[in-house]
Amino acid sequence: MIARLSGVLGEIGEVSAIIDVGGVGYLVFCSGRTLSRMPSVGEAVRVEVETHVREDHIHLYGFIDAAERSWFRLLTTVQGVGARVGLAILSVLTADELVQAIAAQDKAAVARANGVGPKLAARIVTELRDKVGGMSLGSVAGTAETVSPSVNNGEEAISALVNLGYTRGDAFNAIAKAGKQLGDQAALDALIRFGLQEMSQ
Repeated sequence: MIARLSGVLGEIGEVSAIIDVGGVGYLVFCSGRTLSRMPSVGEAVRVEVETHVREDHIHLYGFIDAAERSWFRLLTTVQGVGARVGLAILSVLTADELVQAIAAQDKAAVARANGVGPKLAARIVTELRDKVGGMSLGSVAGTAETVSPSVNNGEEAISALVNLGYTRGDAFNAIAKAGKQLGDQAALDALIRFGLQEMSQ
């Protein structure tokens, strides 16, 4: 199995790149995000690789870092998410954005990817919620636990903001900050007021 390629970028296309390694050109399918971070043709390049072996083909999928490859592996465990759809999702959402979308159950964010309809987006955020609970969010404002139903009124406050026209992802972020500032026992109206203030900034 090929796990990594280090060589020279021979060619770059819309969905793939050719990496020359020791006189052999490897065709590697990549997300738009990875392709956008490739060097110029003729320069040195290294990608993390996921190898898929099938009866009729061997495909290489390349990623700019190990985190993106891990997300690809995780996404493709969901029924209906093949390699092409996995790359499409990674083309529109960063790792942190994916964690936030799944924690917030933000189907609309995932559905921005080509080939992902509402039903598949719902399946992705539902099936992966428990799996991403322990991941580090980095710069993301909150985790699933921050505003889960176990925290008083968190989910209701999110729903209230969504009903006012805000996206679920934005509402999740605002109420996550409210939960950190006001505490787990904050009243529903206090959470909503804080959330609206966040939205207006």
